[in-house]
Amino acid sequence: MAEQPAHQFDQWRRYLTGVAYRMLGSVTEAEDVVQDAYLRWHDADHLSVTDVRAYLTTVTSRLCLDRLRSAHRQRESYVGPWLPEPLLEVPDTSADAEALASDVSFALMLALERLSPLERAAFLLHDVFGLDFGQVAVSLNRSEASCRQLASRARKRVQADRPRYQVTAGEHSQLSDRFFDAARSGDVSTLKTLLSENATLHTDGGGKRIAALRVITGADKISRFLEGVARKSTPSGPRWVSPVLVNGLPGWLTIEQDGLPQVMTLDVAEGRVQALYIVRNPDKLRHLADQLPEG
Repeated sequence: MAEQPAHQFDQWRRYLTGVAYRMLGSVTEAEDVVQDAYLRWHDADHLSVTDVRAYLTTVTSRLCLDRLRSAHRQRESYVGPWLPEPLLEVPDTSADAEALASDVSFALMLALERLSPLERAAFLLHDVFGLDFGQVAVSLNRSEASCRQLASRARKRVQADRPRYQVTAGEHSQLSDRFFDAARSGDVSTLKTLLSENATLHTDGGGKRIAALRVITGADKISRFLEGVARKSTPSGPRWVSPVLVNGLPGWLTIEQDGLPQVMTLDVAEGRVQALYIVRNPDKLRHLADQLPEG
């Protein structure tokens, strides 16, 4: 009987990690929160819990809200564009992978960053994880009416920021490969044909590695920036490359010439690259150590 609570928690561990990651944008913090939630579950009165999922979601959400309020203050002084810690998987074209792409894409995660902590929580718990507003109200310690308003405001802002056009995994992968080759060689003419006119480039170095300090907008500016990076790289290209899924979308995990890892992915719509995301901050890539080659 002593093992039953642990077994019950393990059934929901992946789900709770998903809640925490979407709330915090950090893999390592999400894992810490889930461990804290387990400790609270271990000490709980299990016989009084009628809905384990709802109970654990409430505990996890409240732990995330405490961290999220602190994170918002820290991100105000963050050096350069902020990107979430990347979630990496082996490439997969299944329906689950396509669902994941729309669920944890960088576009969605950045849209969530522009919400207040309570808006973010209400939207995620109701719209993404399917809790009814009664359960959301308990989780956030707010009235149902308040939670409905929070989720409604968040939904409108997220929908305005989300891509309106979807592409197949095959189309995305093919264009991504062409873009990766052109970016690494500094092929400006090819880059301009692949980028949408108002494309954006987000490079997150966190002040610890060289990166653009602002989001770069426009095909011409992005092409020139990538050309300059390729020109300065001697020898050109990374030391090691591995195709991966980055938050559900095709991308690359690389070891750069400075010996440090980097993650790159992009959003595609209507046959063009709409946004390019490059995570260079080593603090955000530590959780990927087991996916890198030894030495």
